[in-house]
Amino acid sequence: MKNNTIYTIGHSTHSIDRFIKILQAYKIELVADVRTIPRSRHNPQFDETQLKLELEQHEIEYLHLGELGGLRHTTKASVNAGWINLSFRGFADYMQTPEFQKGIELLIETSKLKQTVIMCAEAVPWRCHRSLIGDALMVRNIEVEDIMSEKITKPHKITLWAKVNGVTITYPETVQ
Repeated sequence: MKNNTIYTIGHSTHSIDRFIKILQAYKIELVADVRTIPRSRHNPQFDETQLKLELEQHEIEYLHLGELGGLRHTTKASVNAGWINLSFRGFADYMQTPEFQKGIELLIETSKLKQTVIMCAEAVPWRCHRSLIGDALMVRNIEVEDIMSEKITKPHKITLWAKVNGVTITYPETVQ
């Protein structure tokens, strides 16, 4: 791995030029897009086709990792009731599936070859499913840094109420 770190970023409302400058500041070689639908109605510069072209001009690769996309639904037998937010609970339920495991392993293998950032739309990681992806990476001994700007990253911290068993993470309801 290129220094055993995977970065995360939200494209937010950045211009494409600003976004690329941020990526270059961290020597990013590959953007792993973890949006379920790799388009943006409000920020068309981040539509998959356009983004891929822009990144290629700066020698940055693009990979859509739909296996790690959000917008998942919770299950009736959810073991993740610690998440009040149903979107996060749904993604935490999805993290228990073979499809998620396949996606996370592909991300890790890819990051061994290229300095990688996972990208979604939300500016701040704690309001995005990439924070749960960060948890899954950390229990696999991968450092995760959340990019806040060209000069600021924050080390990802595993969600406080996460229960870790090997590389399996659940977010049970806490007893008070």
